[in-house]
Amino acid sequence: MTPKIIAHRGARGLWPENSLDGFRRALALGIAAVEFDVHPTRDGGLAVIHDPLLERTTSGTGPVAERTLEELAALRLKGAEEGVPSFEAVLDVFAEVPVEMHIELKADSRGGAYPGLEEAVLARLAARGLEARAVLTSFLPEVLERLRALRPRAPLLASLNAASAARLGGLESALETLERVSPRYIAVEKGLLAEEFTRLHARIGAERLGVWTVNEPDEIARWLAMPLATLTTDRPDRALGRA
Repeated sequence: MTPKIIAHRGARGLWPENSLDGFRRALALGIAAVEFDVHPTRDGGLAVIHDPLLERTTSGTGPVAERTLEELAALRLKGAEEGVPSFEAVLDVFAEVPVEMHIELKADSRGGAYPGLEEAVLARLAARGLEARAVLTSFLPEVLERLRALRPRAPLLASLNAASAARLGGLESALETLERVSPRYIAVEKGLLAEEFTRLHARIGAERLGVWTVNEPDEIARWLAMPLATLTTDRPDRALGRA
C-alpha cells in the first residue's frame, strides 16, 4: 500500500503556513489531502492558524482567541500579503474539489481544550455539507471523545508524539486511551514511530497508522516504502515526485 500524502498546514515548506494562497497552490500539486488548524475567536468565529499565540506566524501579538475575525484578517501572515484566514474562507477553497481535509482542533495557550470548539467546527461543516470529507484531529483525548459523542460516525485522527504519550501515562496507556474513540487513523511523530515501529504497526495496523512530519527526500522515500496509511509533510511536492 502507498500512504496518502497530506499537505501539512497547506504545505508550509513551500508557502506561508495556513494561508489561502498556500492552500490554493497546494491544490495545484494534485494533493489528496490537506491539514490545517482551527482556533476560536473572541466574536464566536473560527480562525485557521496553528499556534494559540500570534507572534510566530503573524504581525500580531497575544492569544488568537482574544481577537475577532476582523482583527485577525487585518494582521499579516509572515511572508504573505494576507491576514489570518477564517475557517469559512478555507472551506471555500476546498469546497468544490475532492480533497480530504484533516482539521486539527487546537489547544489553548495553556494546552487545554477550548469549550465549544467541537460543536462550532461540526456545525460549520454540516452547514456546508462537507462532513464526509473532513477528518477531525487532535492530540487531546477529551476533544476526540467530545467529537465522537457529538457525531458518532465522524472520521477521527488521533495525533501522538513522545510528549503526549508521556502525559497519558506512557505509550501503551496512550494507545488504550486513544482507541476508546475508534479513530480512523493514529498519526505518530516520525521519531517515535521509528523507535516503536514494530510495536505500533502490530498494535494499530497499516490501514490506520500514519507518520508526521516527513520532509527530507531520503526520509520521504523511506517512509513511502513502509506499510502506512498516511504521510504528513511540509513538502508534498517531493512526496508526489514534483519537486
